[in-house]
Amino acid sequence: MNPDNAARKPTSSLYLPIRSLGPQHRERICAHLLALNEQDRYLRFGYPAGDAQIRRYVDSMNLGRDDVFGIFNRKLELVAMAHLAYALSPDCSHCAEFGVSVSGHARGRGYGARLFERATMHARNEGVDLMFIHALSENTAMLNIARKAGARLVRDGSETEAFLQLPPANFDSVVTELVQEQVAQTDYRLKRQAYTFMRVLALLQDIRKGVQNVGEGASV
Repeated sequence: MNPDNAARKPTSSLYLPIRSLGPQHRERICAHLLALNEQDRYLRFGYPAGDAQIRRYVDSMNLGRDDVFGIFNRKLELVAMAHLAYALSPDCSHCAEFGVSVSGHARGRGYGARLFERATMHARNEGVDLMFIHALSENTAMLNIARKAGARLVRDGSETEAFLQLPPANFDSVVTELVQEQVAQTDYRLKRQAYTFMRVLALLQDIRKGVQNVGEGASV
């Protein structure tokens, strides 16, 4: 493992709005995971999770302790998310587990890698020195992300564990995360305003068409 790999400043995360999620986003988190197809659910959870199992997983997420990061599209749909779960054991207080999922229609845009960079940056700033990933060995996309970051991969048959040692936080990592979060929060507000405006505009257009139809009917 090379901690310097994890310390490298992301080149594109700054320009991809990735915002932190809280309890108010629980329903959107659930909707995102439920929209995953059978294969994607299998790769994300390690088994073909059903709807009820996904809902229990989301309900059990401690969004006050763990950190969750998400990418929203212009319709305010959550298209990619990462879950950074902190270890409960006092012996592993500086460890965290990373999990990620990307909607099928949003693949091929590097969202998984960008979320990994964002989570790694935040974990460093929270005092985490070891990031852990448990994945199916066939989940090559996730394992390649971990490998490129310098993680040590240990394969045990159908499952693989990745361990990434993180360097301590520094001024650059703290400032970079603050800027990224501010950019993401601003982007989300703008998307929400634009989405609301388009909905209002569509409603006005429907009303206008209705009035025109009534007028045309009255003139017949």
